[in-house]
Amino acid sequence: MKTHPAQRIAFALALLCYGAAVAGAVAAFVYESGMANDPIRASLIAAVVFFVGCGVVLQVIGTARLKGILSGRDDADGQSNQGS
Repeated sequence: MKTHPAQRIAFALALLCYGAAVAGAVAAFVYESGMANDPIRASLIAAVVFFVGCGVVLQVIGTARLKGILSGRDDADGQSNQGS
């Protein structure tokens, strides 16, 4: 499958977001707080949710098959989807 360079960049950023989510989860787990409801731990967990969400969206963008969508033709048989 041939992808556009912007799709490769989006996929690389998705991997970076997944890495940031793992780092945030580790930091939230390792962080020791004296309070039961610590705002720092809550913000680390919120960052994990944010980075996972960004990673999913960027991965979908990076792995989408755009040729048939942009040209209006199906890749498999070369038939036009318009006017059938």
